[in-house]
This record gives sequence, C-alpha cells and structure tokens, in this order.
Amino acid sequence: MADHEADQVKSESVIESVLDKITDKFHGGDSPSSVSVVDRGFKEEAKSKIYRLFGRENPVHKVLGGGKAADIFLWKDKKVTASVLGLVTAIWALFEIVEYHLLTLVCHILILVMSLLFLWSNASKYIKQSSPKIPEIVIREDVARDVASAIQTELNAALAELRVVASGKDLKKFFAVVAGLWVLSVLGGCLNFLTLFYIGFLLLHTVPVVYDKYEDQVDGFAEKAEAELKKQYANVLSKIPKGPLKDKLH
Repeated sequence: MADHEADQVKSESVIESVLDKITDKFHGGDSPSSVSVVDRGFKEEAKSKIYRLFGRENPVHKVLGGGKAADIFLWKDKKVTASVLGLVTAIWALFEIVEYHLLTLVCHILILVMSLLFLWSNASKYIKQSSPKIPEIVIREDVARDVASAIQTELNAALAELRVVASGKDLKKFFAVVAGLWVLSVLGGCLNFLTLFYIGFLLLHTVPVVYDKYEDQVDGFAEKAEAELKKQYANVLSKIPKGPLKDKLH
C-alpha cells in the first residue's frame, strides 16, 4: 500500500512538472505573479478533466468516510482487517456450514460464560484467589437516544430518496433503482440473507482496495465503457421515428 501511494505521488509530480514546462513555454515573458495565477488555473483545469469513476473528486479513503472504517476497508492495518474478516467468516461458517441456529448459539455462549464465572467465583474461596470482577453493563439513555435518532435519520433519508425516484423527475435514477432491486430479488431467490450479506461484506473488503491500487486503469476502462454506452444509447434514440408522431400532434 505504501508503494502504491509513493507511485501516485511520483506520477502527480511528473504531471505537475510537465504542466510547469507547458505554462513556462506559453508565458515565458510574463511577470511571476501573473504566471502563477495562470499556472494555477491551468493545473486546476487539467486536473478537472481527468475522468474519475462516478464523478469522484475525493480520494477513495475519504469517499469511504475516512477514519478507522476506511482503514479497515483499504487494508491500512492488515492485522485488524484480517481479524474482522476471520471473525465474520467464522460466524458465516457456523450458521451456513455447521448449520447452527442463532438462538442456539446465543444460549450456548451464555451457558458457557455463566458456568465459567460461577465455577470461578466458588473455586476462588478454596484456591485463595480473588473472585472475578463482573462489570456492570448498563445501556445509557443518551446512547440509546443517539442510536435511535441515527436510525430515524437514515430511514427518513431513504424514504425521501424513494419518493424522489418514484416521482418520475429523474428517469436514469428510476431505472437504476429498479434494476438494482431486480438484481437483489434474483439474488435473494438463489441465496439466503446471511450468505448475501457475507458476499457483500467480502466485496466491501476487496473491491475498494483493488480500485485504490489500480484506479487509473479502472477509470480509463470505465471512461471508454461509458463513451460506448452513450454511443449505443444515441444510436437507439436515432432509430426511434419522430416525424409521423409530430405531424399527428399538429
């Protein structure tokens, strides 16, 4: 990951040096202040023309929200990411391969923990060891209120987005949502929810880091694919007859 960041810095420095040479060639006799202003504007314009997937303007780490969550998704700390993936994989294997049930698993874990604490508390009198200090777990009212408020905000935002899509104002977004829901319905018929969640979890921990490493190649391919799709879309629209319908309306 460090090598990839070094390569990105090196490539940006090469681009900036080329831009410096170009601006020096066109503004060789100007004053330093005017050259710096034109140079800055030229660089910003050149960088804005670089195609990024989904119109992305920020780095991948910032798009993922930054912080520890983005570090885990991008494998900044390989031990933490591997531990999270291992834990989720073990849970998925328990339910899907071993065919453990959630209620059975929770009850067995509680029985095991309570039995160990019970034996430790009674045995500590005979082995002259201190009894275990069981922490008092209390869910604070402000924490519960914050969680409920966050869930309410996200649900309201999702409902508002669905309302905008259903209103017919954005045709592309409508077809994208319908296509996404249809794909989810097909996957839901083939896979159960836990397996679907596990696949999404794996994709979330593999696709961003691969894209972060090969973003220039992926963006180049996506730009060509988008241009080809727009070309085919224009061809389809051009084949739709418009003249007769327009005459009938008038």
